[in-house]
Amino acid sequence: MIIGLLSDTHSYLDPKIFDYFKNADELWHAGDIGDAQVISDLKNFKPLRAVYGNIDDKEMQAQFPEDLRFECEGFDIWMTHIGGAPPNYNPRVKKILKTKLPDIFVCGHSHILRVKKDPALNGMLYLNPGAAGNHGFHAIKTILRFELINREIKKMEVIELGKRGQLTNGQ
Repeated sequence: MIIGLLSDTHSYLDPKIFDYFKNADELWHAGDIGDAQVISDLKNFKPLRAVYGNIDDKEMQAQFPEDLRFECEGFDIWMTHIGGAPPNYNPRVKKILKTKLPDIFVCGHSHILRVKKDPALNGMLYLNPGAAGNHGFHAIKTILRFELINREIKKMEVIELGKRGQLTNGQ
């Protein structure tokens, strides 16, 4: 299963995402989606799993959960927008991690790309794809692409989309 992971689009969907994710089986969006057009474009392109973020309006909150827990290729995945980062998780997240530890924890919010195993949490894989949109303090727009196959993670790729604020195709 090839996964395309993005976050913090803030109403801007870089057209290069469609090239980088053309072979993806699923897209995962870790919140701060922005407007409904981003979701429409992603859903029309590939199957989508998403959570809402702190900038998302009531429409997004009605369409997507704050927390999404699911199984994929034998992995227990938990996705939420505001997660913190190892070892400094958000207090709400910390409480949940103590009760049911996922294999892979996905979040956004910080606009800081980070892929890390947390040794304090049984080697749980922490994924934050950084920010794919133009709003925020990040310098470079980033996304992640990887494969999940039979409880194995393969081909983890960091993809840089260009500088924040750099518009593509006249957009």
